[in-house]
Amino acid sequence: MRYWLMKSEPEECSIDDLAKMPERRVPWFGVRNYQARNFMTRDMAIGDGVLFYHSSCPQPGIAGLARVASAAHPDETQFDPQSPYFDPKASRQKPRWYNVDVAFVAKTPLVGLAALRARSELAGMRVLAYHGDPETDIDALAAAGGELFDDMRKVPALLGISG
Repeated sequence: MRYWLMKSEPEECSIDDLAKMPERRVPWFGVRNYQARNFMTRDMAIGDGVLFYHSSCPQPGIAGLARVASAAHPDETQFDPQSPYFDPKASRQKPRWYNVDVAFVAKTPLVGLAALRARSELAGMRVLAYHGDPETDIDALAAAGGELFDDMRKVPALLGISG
């Protein structure tokens, strides 16, 4: 099992919102990054862990744990002209954007980048080597692949969060 860092703006879908959803599950809609799309279609597996990261907010950080709950499927928002995620080049016959469903596991104490950087056991994670803007660092983490996500398996236990 791998852990994936998936970021969401709390105004759009917070960990609390996820916990209140029917079946405590939501499609991870609106992803418009080709590398992230490819991770969802090629690498994510049902049951993989998710570090649910609140971004673009006053206190960004890991806010909870979730799990990948479906195989990748077309993101419905790409077909809706009223959606901010509408893509006029997408069609039902040839979708461009995919998502997975994410299911709630647990809300955790907020764990920011400073707390991640404070753990020497996580020093090998590429994102922790960045020293710029935290949102840029998380973008780098979310876009990185392979061994980075294998390293992510350590994060929940090291930070005292379980699920």
